[in-house]
Formats: sequence, structure tokens, C-alpha cells
Amino acid sequence: YYAVDKEGNFVTKKSDGWEPKKVALEKSLELIEERVMDIRKKVLDGALSPVVFYMELNRMDLGVLSAYYGKWSWIVKRHFKPKVFKRLSKKSLEKYAGIFNISIEELLDIEKYKGFKSEK
Repeated sequence: YYAVDKEGNFVTKKSDGWEPKKVALEKSLELIEERVMDIRKKVLDGALSPVVFYMELNRMDLGVLSAYYGKWSWIVKRHFKPKVFKRLSKKSLEKYAGIFNISIEELLDIEKYKGFKSEK
């Protein structure tokens, strides 16, 4: 892999093995899970729409989601607001469900989501 030497130049370096990489990957996945579950709570509390939850769950950002949805970022960002989300058309809900590869029912009811091992 690549590392930076004492002079600040990139050099190749032998890997210390897979264990450090495995530990780092596990930690990053734990942080992602924490962030997703925090957003889940905000959705259940009515502060955010389910679009934000599924966007984070699928490791997307606003730009990526907007590209899949086919609209400007500011339009998709408005859908993060629960009041705006509740007024979305069936066509819009179908589009989001398709992007996230879920049903409309799953999009509308995240209370039943049990995807992480810590919740099972």
C-alpha cells in the first residue's frame, strides 16, 4: 500500500497484514450503523423524512441521490422535511422505493426496519 515518508513523499510499503485493516473496517461500519440509527430515531420523532434514513442506509449523499432521482439537489433536499415528504405523489414514492430497492410500504414505515445485528 502507499504511505508518506519523512520527507512527505508517497512511497510503497508492505502491509502489516489484514488484521489492522479488518479492525479499521469494522470500526467504520460501526460508525455508519450509529449514524443510520441516529437518523432512524430522528425520522421516528418526526424531525426527518424516511428519505434521509434510506439515503444514509444505502451510503448515498445528496448528490448521488439527486442524480438517481433525476432532480436538482434542492428539490430532493426538500423531501427530507416530513411535511413535504407526506405530500409526495405515489409516482415520487415509487421512484424513491425503486432507488432504495424497497417497497413503498417499507419507505413509509421504517419502524419495522431491523437490518442491523444490534437490533435483532
